[in-house]
Amino acid sequence: MSSIDIHSVNQLPPADRKPRRFYEDLSFQVFFGIGAGVLLGHFWPAAGAAMQPLGEAFVRLIQMVVGPIIFCTVVTGICGVGDVKKVGRIAIKAMIYFEVITSFALLLGLLSINLLKPGVGMNLDMSTMNAGAVDGYVTTARHFATTSEFLLNIIPKTMVGGFASGDILQILFFSVLFAFGLAAAGPRAKPMLTVIDSFLSGLYWIIAFAMKVSPIAAFGAIAFTVSKFGFASLLSLGKLVGEFYFTCALFLLVILWPVCRFSGFSLFKLMRYIRTELLLVIGTSSSESVFPALLQKLEQAGCDKGVVGLVLPTGYAFNHDGTCLYFAAVAVFLAQATNTALGWEAQLVLLGVLLLTSKGGAGVAGSAIAVLAATLAATNTIPVSSIAVILGVHRLLSSAFVFVNITGNSVATVVVANWEKSLDHAKLRAELDAGYRAPAIAIDPETLASA
Repeated sequence: MSSIDIHSVNQLPPADRKPRRFYEDLSFQVFFGIGAGVLLGHFWPAAGAAMQPLGEAFVRLIQMVVGPIIFCTVVTGICGVGDVKKVGRIAIKAMIYFEVITSFALLLGLLSINLLKPGVGMNLDMSTMNAGAVDGYVTTARHFATTSEFLLNIIPKTMVGGFASGDILQILFFSVLFAFGLAAAGPRAKPMLTVIDSFLSGLYWIIAFAMKVSPIAAFGAIAFTVSKFGFASLLSLGKLVGEFYFTCALFLLVILWPVCRFSGFSLFKLMRYIRTELLLVIGTSSSESVFPALLQKLEQAGCDKGVVGLVLPTGYAFNHDGTCLYFAAVAVFLAQATNTALGWEAQLVLLGVLLLTSKGGAGVAGSAIAVLAATLAATNTIPVSSIAVILGVHRLLSSAFVFVNITGNSVATVVVANWEKSLDHAKLRAELDAGYRAPAIAIDPETLASA
């Protein structure tokens, strides 16, 4: 009995797709869910707080399959490329791109926070800060404090250790080794690759099901956030939130827009193409919740499957544009608010350390604030207990930096595919101009009958 290969069936081109009614579009549904959640959380906070399980259930549903999807896409991507040298070339180009762009993000974040000075004049009294409020975050990231521990942590103790803990770096490590092993096996590995490809099809079905309920998840997540923190926390730290949102927008316009233009595509059309995912992360603050959908969309947009399978998972572990903006904004803000003297040299050293330690937070829930707390404790410059003052608005900040992370990783995948001449420019333009639509799949009746 043969199976149906979903990658070989015919798909309708963008021009032939039947337009939907506006309320049938998933992006509209997610946006409507976010708006309804804000209203519920503000006017009926008790009911809004009770909606938390809706968002949590969705995130867990996606997290359940993210590890296997990364494994399948990395394995099929490396084996699909075939040439080990090409795999190494793609990886090197991706890592160079990641480090250059995140460094620009770091510098932009530093420049913005030092010019706008949102923390100056707050004069926080450290004796009133609750140091115990951040102890949990320090504990979470303590094992990423040293370089040796970070490198050792990349290697899982068991084959399934990374999948069990959700550690993206460990999953990547095992997946790459396993893929090279299959590639070395040659033709004998084809049956295993067929099984992996079929398994991936089943995982994508789960994702398609989950995306149908994503508006409900966005509703529940944002209703809980508003009910718990309200608008009062936004107003009390409004300067920090406003500065950070402005910096994120500036990063998109000043750094990512020129990169996209130089590579021959529009940043804003790409953001429109993945708008459902961008809206979803605003509600859930979870980048993992949209990883599988991004894989499908970028491949459909003309990026080579092998490049997508290598660059996007690696970007989730190493390319944290928005998180670097967050580190710059919050670290210097806390120094300003506590009247801690922090010159340019000290700022660069501190955030350089944060840039490195952030790699170890991949796959750890709440890793941004955990890595920040652990690094402040290790460097002994800014009082760690001062982090308590931003806990109330961290969710508002995380929605913004996860938004930027998702956009940055999507751009990185297209850019690296373009560098590798593995990008179908005609298909990319057609998809971005028409906007994303789930492909209508035409299955050959003979294929269906033989399945």
